[in-house]
Amino acid sequence: TKPVELVVFSLWGGSEEENFLKALEAFTKKTGIKVKHVHQTTEGLKIGLPSQFAAGRCVADVVIVPWPADIRSWAKEGHLVDLTGLIDESKYPKDFVEMVKVNGRLYAAPFKMWSKPGFWYRKSFFEKHGLTPPKTWSEFLDLLEKLKKIEGVEAPIASGDGVGWPLSDMAEAFIINRGSPDLQNKLIAGEITFTDPAVRKCFEELADLLKKGYFSEPDEWTAQIDKLWEGKYGIYFMGCWMTVMPQVKDVNDLGFFPFPEAKGVVAGGDWVVIPKYTEHLKEAKMLLKFLAGAEAQEIMVRQGGFLATNFDVPAEAYKPADKAVVDFMKTVSVVADLDDAIGGEFQLKFWDQLKLLWVEPEALDDVLKTISEAQMATLKGG
Repeated sequence: TKPVELVVFSLWGGSEEENFLKALEAFTKKTGIKVKHVHQTTEGLKIGLPSQFAAGRCVADVVIVPWPADIRSWAKEGHLVDLTGLIDESKYPKDFVEMVKVNGRLYAAPFKMWSKPGFWYRKSFFEKHGLTPPKTWSEFLDLLEKLKKIEGVEAPIASGDGVGWPLSDMAEAFIINRGSPDLQNKLIAGEITFTDPAVRKCFEELADLLKKGYFSEPDEWTAQIDKLWEGKYGIYFMGCWMTVMPQVKDVNDLGFFPFPEAKGVVAGGDWVVIPKYTEHLKEAKMLLKFLAGAEAQEIMVRQGGFLATNFDVPAEAYKPADKAVVDFMKTVSVVADLDDAIGGEFQLKFWDQLKLLWVEPEALDDVLKTISEAQMATLKGG
């Protein structure tokens, strides 16, 4: 018989893929089962997988995806293997297990947790200019004013673009922290729209900072990390993967502080699923159990930029910058990513309108009206 080789699909490329391959190597060493990883684009998974499923086949034996809504719909359509009882659910945050269940049955195993916790800065830059991370909102505004006056600084805050999510992440931080986590949840559920006075107030504060020139022109998000490192920007709101970005020349010189007076944090994850069409079910289940376990997750954590979902991963496995994020997350409410949760046409319109807001903060009312219309249309399934 031909030796089994499992095929795994994930969205990870670059340094994230290199790190993931180390966990897969550990699995092969342990079991003798070879694994081939195939890096996918978002479209490749969102569109490619369902079309394979529709044809009653799938190239991959194991797939890692960050979208609970898709996992649930694939499970309802009968394309995923029921994993109930395969892992110990008590080892993971309750939400991470509940959001991938259908009718009480489990269809995915939690692997990675990620979050969008706050602002990153270069420690040596702050030291050189006598700056300290702000705790309160007024300290934050003072910091922006100080940064603006430093020679060579183009803008206090870097604005990421090239893809839509860096601007939406920044906007969501205002909704959650200048408003409340509940406000974000109500927007996701469609109980309120973006023209709601409480939501508008959060956006007014953001628009005010845009008008004062505290944000840079939006530019390709990874190139903005280079400029942060060169001292052209002071701070950058970015996800926990910042610690493994190659543009960060020395991770020990990378500092982090939460959004001032934080009430919540956007977090999500990556889950492991097994398509029903695998010809190697036994081996695929072995790999899934391994990835859901503490051993594989500790391998990932030690390399940085990865937060474990399994409670058995020891705290000392984390690098200091990652540990700071993990500790902060324990102190606030965890909220879903707004545009990921609503998805569809809304997501693209939200990104598009925020680009407009960044150049024309005066257009706030039109922007909120357009976003609200897209929100309602998408939630109604239009």
